[in-house]
Amino acid sequence: MILVTGGTGLVGAHLLAYLAKTESQIKAIYRTKDKLKTVEKVFGYYFDEVSTFFEKIDWHEADVIDIPSLEAVFPEVTQVYHVAAMISFDPKDFDALRKTNIEGTANIVNLCIARGVQKLCFVSSIAAIGENEDVTIPITEETHWNPEADNNVYAISKYGSEMEVWRGSQEGLDVVIVNPGIILGAGFWRGGGSGSLFRKIDKGLDYYTQGILAYVDVQDVVSAMIQLMESDITNERFVLVGENWTLEKFSKITAKTLGVKPPQKEAGAFLLGMAWRLDWWRQLFTGKRRRLTRLTAKSIQSKTVYDSSKLQQALHFSFTPLEETIERVSKRYRKEH
Repeated sequence: MILVTGGTGLVGAHLLAYLAKTESQIKAIYRTKDKLKTVEKVFGYYFDEVSTFFEKIDWHEADVIDIPSLEAVFPEVTQVYHVAAMISFDPKDFDALRKTNIEGTANIVNLCIARGVQKLCFVSSIAAIGENEDVTIPITEETHWNPEADNNVYAISKYGSEMEVWRGSQEGLDVVIVNPGIILGAGFWRGGGSGSLFRKIDKGLDYYTQGILAYVDVQDVVSAMIQLMESDITNERFVLVGENWTLEKFSKITAKTLGVKPPQKEAGAFLLGMAWRLDWWRQLFTGKRRRLTRLTAKSIQSKTVYDSSKLQQALHFSFTPLEETIERVSKRYRKEH
């Protein structure tokens, strides 16, 4: 029996569609029932007879920070894909990030140990990997996390989550951790995820940066997760990045694929510095959520690149070319809008 947490998110929905093709029995948890409609829509990308496969999922209402609700889901579970997480880069959300990402992961790990789960796959992030002082050196699984660095709140929470998973491995639980870059996939166009990138570019993005960002296809993430869980590999982590592109290249190619005007102006350090400060004042006086933090502005100017050679060698894995991913996701976005 397989359990998927975060089944109503981008990775969770596509993962469930992949798992539904198998003979496995599958449980998944959700917090709000209205999101199940989006998961069902994602199943429509994979199947003509959507209901036949969607009904294979045994859905349970539960929350990773609510232990009693989780305990009710774990009977007969032998494998767990822990995908559920909170994503925010706003410092005001730090307590909520710690509770969901760190405490929630600790709850999952503890239940896996208590129930004798055979293997856990944890979806972390490249944000939880350290940085090299020399940006010309690619970041790998061996790059050390620096707790004294200027880390954003999301990165801190994901690093703390990983520590809970490694604790579980020391207590006898077989684990694998994946560290994806920006995950590109269809179905979730709002809420700050990668789908909102396509939405923003479609509506007209004025500025780009020369910063390099790491991207990966959601289908590659899901495929790698399943292959790692079915392999004999345990207690290892893997960077999942298909290609490293500048934000300029990504936004212009996506705009061309969507058939809209690409951004024409570069946002340099000075302009971004002004932007995040103005956004701070806007949040202070209006109470609205931050759109651009200081560390987000820093990250979209960064020149760091990530190396996924470890996964490619371990599984003989090939990543989908990024232009192919953009074309597929853009076509789906255009069809739905």
